[in-house]
Amino acid sequence: MPAHPHHNHHHRARTQDGIDWSSRLAFFRQVDELDAEARRVVARRLVRPLPDRPTVLDVGCGTGGMAVALVEALSARGGGTLVLVDGTPEMLDAATTAARSAAAYESDTTTASVRVRPVLADLSTERPVDLAGPAQLVWASNVVHHLPDQRAAVAGLVEAVSPGGWLALAEGGLDGKFLPWDLGVGEPGLSDRLSGARAHWFALMRENIEGAVRLPGGWNTVLADLAMLDITAFSYLVDHPAPPRQAVRDWAVNQLTWHRDVAGHLLHPSDRETVRRLLDPQDPAYLGLRDDVFLLTAGTVHLGRKP
Repeated sequence: MPAHPHHNHHHRARTQDGIDWSSRLAFFRQVDELDAEARRVVARRLVRPLPDRPTVLDVGCGTGGMAVALVEALSARGGGTLVLVDGTPEMLDAATTAARSAAAYESDTTTASVRVRPVLADLSTERPVDLAGPAQLVWASNVVHHLPDQRAAVAGLVEAVSPGGWLALAEGGLDGKFLPWDLGVGEPGLSDRLSGARAHWFALMRENIEGAVRLPGGWNTVLADLAMLDITAFSYLVDHPAPPRQAVRDWAVNQLTWHRDVAGHLLHPSDRETVRRLLDPQDPAYLGLRDDVFLLTAGTVHLGRKP
């Protein structure tokens, strides 16, 4: 999952991480739907301590799943401004449309209004504070690990936080599970081998980003190095158990397709054949028709308050 969504260059261009994010639009919309309830809980928690009518910055907004949750949370406590930042035009357009329609719906049911402002920006070269800062809350989900210098990227996010405001960094958590241990085709344990292959791909992706800098230690130590206060973290669960509704099956097909496309070459040929069968609509093992797929993942949000 969340692996979840983010940035760079112009239309249809690949970002520095080599990923054509615009091609993943449909997948991220699926994630937005399946994660919606969990994100609502997270958004309410993050917005609760903010002052009246705050400015919130959603950096690497993807297709807008968290943006919608933030609009709802802001509306419930008097309104505010939500600034959406992404480097892929198609992603930013989708997020803006989703957030503005949520804002319009909310303003019909309450007197509180949320202003939504989109900003197209390349986070590897542009400073968030110049785009929209300072903000009382900066939210960045699965963005930083796609940028060359992760510590510098977090420093840039901290810079965009107003004094006393919060940075919420959604990074890490638990790798999403969606396949049973024994699928009845191929060797049991494919799920773990897929995770291993994807972890290997991720390491290679980081190595191949031009100007990539290693980030030793955990995100809490980065926030501490940047003089943030009240550093803490919490995790949230996304749990859609089997038997799945069709949206979960469709997500599983897309997730396995993504695994195959980025890390399939790292699998044993026999596992590649199993994956091929699972993705073949004509095969009895086809993932899109199975009753034993599911979605279980945990995301972690790291928090720090600016002095």
